[in-house]
Amino acid sequence: MAITPLLFSDLHPKLQLVLTELSEQVDCVLVTGAGGFLGTALCRCLRAANINVVGFARGHYPHLQALGVTLIQGDLQDKQSLINAMQGCSLVFHVASKAGIWGNKQSYFKPNVIGTDNVIEACRINNIERLIYTSTPSVTFNGEDEENIDESQPYAKQFLNFYGLSKAVAEQKVLQQNTAELKTVALRPHLIWGPGDPHLTPRVIERAKAGKLKLVGKIDKLVDTIYIDNAVYAHLLAAVELNKENSQSAGKAYFLSNDEPILMAEMLNNILSAANLPKVTARVPSQLAYVVGTLLEWWYLRTGNTNEPIMTRFVAKQLSTSHYFNIRAAKQDFNYQALVTIDQGMAQLKDHLRTGD
Repeated sequence: MAITPLLFSDLHPKLQLVLTELSEQVDCVLVTGAGGFLGTALCRCLRAANINVVGFARGHYPHLQALGVTLIQGDLQDKQSLINAMQGCSLVFHVASKAGIWGNKQSYFKPNVIGTDNVIEACRINNIERLIYTSTPSVTFNGEDEENIDESQPYAKQFLNFYGLSKAVAEQKVLQQNTAELKTVALRPHLIWGPGDPHLTPRVIERAKAGKLKLVGKIDKLVDTIYIDNAVYAHLLAAVELNKENSQSAGKAYFLSNDEPILMAEMLNNILSAANLPKVTARVPSQLAYVVGTLLEWWYLRTGNTNEPIMTRFVAKQLSTSHYFNIRAAKQDFNYQALVTIDQGMAQLKDHLRTGD
């Protein structure tokens, strides 16, 4: 995968400002999950500001090395590799996790919970001062509408997959470890997308081309999303704010979004339009989708099929319920605001899909 280095002069002025401030605070930054979508975007911005970056990832990513990132191949379950990788760093962005909607408990808890335990301990051993954890709004999702909720919303009592459960457990561990010596914060971006997105965009396009993309439910629901540049900006802002002696964000979790709730059908059709594909109009009843998801989960478990079902209970509920958040806390505590609107992001996505750049 070819990744073009970013020029500092080409960055949004507010990104330049926060990166300049961060560069005065740190000598070296470690990014776990550096080879992923958000991890790579973070590395590109940090390197544009000439900040030394150590990327920790399971795979080999030549595009990171081309950016000047010191790449360390390792597994989150290997505590010693993390300890060694963090030497000389003062800030950690813990972005890595196993995402997805299907899999057994162990497959999620090993990287997401045990891996996070190891990150925390490695931070302590190396006297890391700040730890920014990338969480998810799924930690509060009970399968019901979430309309303008804020961080007072409790963790879900029942989870429809092990991803949400493992992230909730890990988030609580990170926040509980907040001290004056190691300040921690958890960020909950919802549906990160943009050029190079390996999840939402290609999945929508692939299913549309196969004739398998459908809207769930009779009523379109509002959802929040976040453009990749905005997600990066929020992480950098949180890191700078966490450096303050009386940090407002230490020990807290924050919902993040573009602050532009959009109908699910409109978001999907925006992506299809960017790919020059026709709109999706076909619908399935939400209850039918849930029943189908339940049956498919039962059948996959019974047959030992490890592939991801086309429908699960979680997906049925996600596609038929509202998910938009009150991000007042992020605005107040570290001055977050979206730098790129959905329309602007879609224009960039369209250019990317057309040119491949």
